[in-house]
Amino acid sequence: MLALELASHGFEVALLAAPPREGAAPDLRTYALNASSVALLQRLRVWPALPADAATPVHEMVVHGDAGDSRLEFSAWTQRVDALAHIVDAGALDAVLGDAVRFAPRVHVLAADALVPSALAAWCDGKASGGRDRLGVEFVAHRYGQTAVAARLVASRPHAGVARQWFRSPDVLALLPFDRPERGRSYGLVWSLPEERARELLDADAATFEAELDEATGGEAGELRLAGDGSRAGWPLMLGHARRVHGAGWVLLGDAAHVVHPLAGQGLNLGLGGARWATSGCSRAMPASAAARRTTWRASPTVCCTCSHPRPPARGNCATAG
Repeated sequence: MLALELASHGFEVALLAAPPREGAAPDLRTYALNASSVALLQRLRVWPALPADAATPVHEMVVHGDAGDSRLEFSAWTQRVDALAHIVDAGALDAVLGDAVRFAPRVHVLAADALVPSALAAWCDGKASGGRDRLGVEFVAHRYGQTAVAARLVASRPHAGVARQWFRSPDVLALLPFDRPERGRSYGLVWSLPEERARELLDADAATFEAELDEATGGEAGELRLAGDGSRAGWPLMLGHARRVHGAGWVLLGDAAHVVHPLAGQGLNLGLGGARWATSGCSRAMPASAAARRTTWRASPTVCCTCSHPRPPARGNCATAG
């Protein structure tokens, strides 16, 4: 995303990236994008290229507290907006971004180990950033002792554009309305659980997992069933930030700069906000000539064509992924 944003402002960008891993499992994640992120994707002509079923608007949100029948409700209508957010297929977005990069006239995709003289090196290589380590920047991390479990679900009732979340102490469960694989009846699941409990659910058979899911949601979304082959994925949760995020000739962005809990759905939005911030700074600080506007963008060797995302979480009977 950063490469496209910089190129749209006239910068020549060298994108240093390893090729995608062969045999990688499909990405089960979904992103909740806010209005600013959607506007950026629209301006870069990425949003219109997404398949129609890969982005679903959220019209309402219902949040259940862990004290009895406490709940909060939010509505796009009362907020006078078209949508509270959009739920986007992670794999579809990455694919469209990859196509956009290949056709961007000012983006030059090079090998991950290429040496390119540049005015700025932007390190967007994830929470285990090698660039951050090379720069000697300290990363302060706090591990929650929890694992996020992701899956795709199909419900017996239409989702009607309603996102649902349960704070159940110690776990947090979110159902994100989605149109894949079945339009109007699918959800992206993000369920944050203590590590041992998450491992049990990832190892459980489909029927046991679905029964636990129905008990946790109280049937509010109807009967929930795992989509497709019943795959689930998990990754460890943490809060972290770099002590410094920029210096002379370098900047850290996305998960290389900060890692947050998924319950608020702000990870990718923070990364895209960082891309806008970095581009704005480059536009103010660098000469206007095209020859002077050359930026080196180092993307994670574990993710293709995007700078701020970790690799897709591990699938199958696995509780965590690096």
